[in-house]
Amino acid sequence: MFKSSLATLLTIALVSVSIGVYALTAEQKQQTQTVQASMHVQTLVLGSGCFWGAEKRYEVMPGVIDAVSGYADGRGFKASYRNITAPSKRFDENNYAEVVKVTYNSNLLSTEALLKRYFESHDPTLLNRQGNDIGTQYRSIILTSSPLQLKQANQIKSEYQDKLTAAGYGQIKTAIKPLQTFYKAEEYHQDYIAKNPNGYCPDHSTGVVFSEESTNDVDNTALLAGKQIVIIDSHDYCPYCEKLKKEVTNDYKGTIALSYRKADELDGLTIKSPTWATPTILFLDNGKEVYARQGYVTNKEFYKALGAFKLGDSEAYSVAFNARTDSPFCKQYDIFKNTPDGQFVDKLSGEPLFDTRDRFNSGTGWLSFTHPIKGTVTEHEDNSYGMQRIEIKSKSTGIHLGHMFVGEGPNGQDRYCINATVLEFVPRIDS
Repeated sequence: MFKSSLATLLTIALVSVSIGVYALTAEQKQQTQTVQASMHVQTLVLGSGCFWGAEKRYEVMPGVIDAVSGYADGRGFKASYRNITAPSKRFDENNYAEVVKVTYNSNLLSTEALLKRYFESHDPTLLNRQGNDIGTQYRSIILTSSPLQLKQANQIKSEYQDKLTAAGYGQIKTAIKPLQTFYKAEEYHQDYIAKNPNGYCPDHSTGVVFSEESTNDVDNTALLAGKQIVIIDSHDYCPYCEKLKKEVTNDYKGTIALSYRKADELDGLTIKSPTWATPTILFLDNGKEVYARQGYVTNKEFYKALGAFKLGDSEAYSVAFNARTDSPFCKQYDIFKNTPDGQFVDKLSGEPLFDTRDRFNSGTGWLSFTHPIKGTVTEHEDNSYGMQRIEIKSKSTGIHLGHMFVGEGPNGQDRYCINATVLEFVPRIDS
């Protein structure tokens, strides 16, 4: 096929010389462009443990055309997920490795850059394992498609070994050899993370990088005081981390500080949970882990966990998550009934819910407002206790706030009867 394409290209080149490139037909021009482009398309087959997360990380790299999960470097039996994961194959040297076939445009992504990302994305000093995944199928391996790639892979391996040695790591176990045969994995393994949106990306990287500019000294002093939320992020691209940021944490305004750290940036903190799954949410008190949640969580799950962490076994927790009601004229009501100008915010998310300018004294012993800040609450039918009421919940967290009573406010307006214990007050700052 290559010889045929080369012959076509030479023919077109000769024609171009004799009659000029502008005399080429549209088809010949297309052939020229296709051949020129194909000469820069290369493939590398890379194994670094489980192929699910690796496939996605390669796919998002600029210059990568395709990434396909599969099996390679085995013999003696049919390559299939069921076969390679059989107990009898766990330590079989003839077992196939889980790999990703990466097709890339070397004009946009150099082989060296791809190999550096490969080494940085896992721990190549481990033999037949990455994290909790143990067995020959998880071995670190590079399978090349040209002598030049083979040379480049060995050179990059040598460079990385120097850096790992300086950081206190052992010898690299990565095998480097020419590719014999690649077998595409079953369809349910392709784009696995996209098909399974609620999970985590395993990050087994050492934290040792080729570019020293990529490293940062992180000061965790602020995390040693009081309650803190720390989310372990990935050194590489992690779609679950990005989804958590987009759907949950980017909008967080709560009073408990939220920080992101990599697994190798937790110095000084007392962490009990494994830190290789990204994201992992750590709830800390004075630098010590109280509770952790591994993997992506929904907005509702995040705030339920935060509620237990921040509110504990309190009246506020019962109101927020069990739809209880404050005692009338409770302590928090007395504090909030005459605040200065400002807003009442969700006690967990910090999202503004009600404004003092819409507050009025209903005489009931609960905070009362004519309406909420637009778009911040949701209404739900509530027929509990033999009554027909409209329950009000916070849109940002889903916690129970109180009830709305039609026409019971001033001048026939509605009355939003809200529990004070699930709110915090923020004074208005004049511009």
